Amino acid sequence: MLEPMTIRSQQQFDRACTRLRALQPDHPRVYAVADMADQGKRRWWKLSDGLGEGRIELMYRRHAAEMINADIAAEVVATALIHAVIGRVSALLVAEGRAWDPGLENIWIHNDNDGGIDWAGLADITIRVLDGDPLAGEPGVVAFPCEPAMYVWLAHRCASSLTSIQHTLTRCSGLGVRRFWALVGESIVGASTYVPELARTSPVDAARRSQGLLLALEDRGLPVRRSLSVVPSNNWIQTARLPS
Repeated sequence: MLEPMTIRSQQQFDRACTRLRALQPDHPRVYAVADMADQGKRRWWKLSDGLGEGRIELMYRRHAAEMINADIAAEVVATALIHAVIGRVSALLVAEGRAWDPGLENIWIHNDNDGGIDWAGLADITIRVLDGDPLAGEPGVVAFPCEPAMYVWLAHRCASSLTSIQHTLTRCSGLGVRRFWALVGESIVGASTYVPELARTSPVDAARRSQGLLLALEDRGLPVRRSLSVVPSNNWIQTARLPS
């Protein structure tokens, strides 16, 4: 039997994911994540393990075999992985000023029947908020003292996952480093553009939060703003074709 604190922690996570699923009711997995404690392991793989098992290389080879352009295949794989790591958590961040841990050892990936990515999961479902948030002090919730502190932490945790993905994709597909990080920037900008409209939340707050995260990533030396010269596509699995 679950302890009361565990149940209350689960409730906070479930409520956040319920709101994310409601953003696109016809495609509820686009923004939400799964609690891995509730999932079987069929078609799931831990990101940190998959990097050493050739999972990303296999995804790239499958897409390259089906497309006439291997460069586009690399971007499709990159975009799906980037969305799993930072696109989903950016949706929660821009809508509510909250986040979960997107670190390398915490992210799980779910493949569909065709080998593509259709879901992501978390081993640790702790929600991060700011002091003053109604959830601050609740079980399963950690509070930061200010927005910059949250952005620095989130950038650090995302970078641990994204840098490993970038190295693997660049090695197996030749995807340019700057192009990869431009796709990361597009994912964040896309969330700040479309999620407030879907969630009926403040676009001003969303813009501030997304810019805070972009700045924190830039401060880590990651070129996430380079080549961001067009509005990103509204389709979460597509990317604008920008010069690398």
